[in-house]
Amino acid sequence: MLLELKHQKLTVFQIARDCAIECYKITRLFPEVEKFGITQQIRRAAVSVFLNIAEGAGRKTAKERIRFFEIARASLIEVDAALEISYHLGYFDAVSNSTISGLMNHCFALLSNLIKQSESSA
Repeated sequence: MLLELKHQKLTVFQIARDCAIECYKITRLFPEVEKFGITQQIRRAAVSVFLNIAEGAGRKTAKERIRFFEIARASLIEVDAALEISYHLGYFDAVSNSTISGLMNHCFALLSNLIKQSESSA
C-alpha cells in the first residue's frame, strides 16, 4: 500500500487480502466469550496468509519463496479448520460460509500453483 511492489499485483495476494477481510467480518459476529479464543486465532491465521505471501514474493531464491508460500498455505488450512468448528457451533451463517469458502478455495489453488511454479524454477 505504501510501497509499490510487484506482489501487490499478484491475484493470490489480492484474494488473500479479501479472505482476511472476510474473516474479520465473520468473526465480528462471534460471541464475546470467543473474543480471546477462536476469534483471534482465525484473524491471526488469516493475516498470516496475506503476510507470508508478501514476504515470500520479496525473497530472492525460489527455495525461500516456496518456504513462505507453504507457510501461507498452512495458515489457510488453519483458518479452514477454525472456521469449520465455528460454523458448526452456529457462529455464522451459510451465506458467509459460502463466501469465505469460495475465497479460500481460490486462494489455496493459487498458492498451490505458485508453489509449483517456484519449484520448477528452483
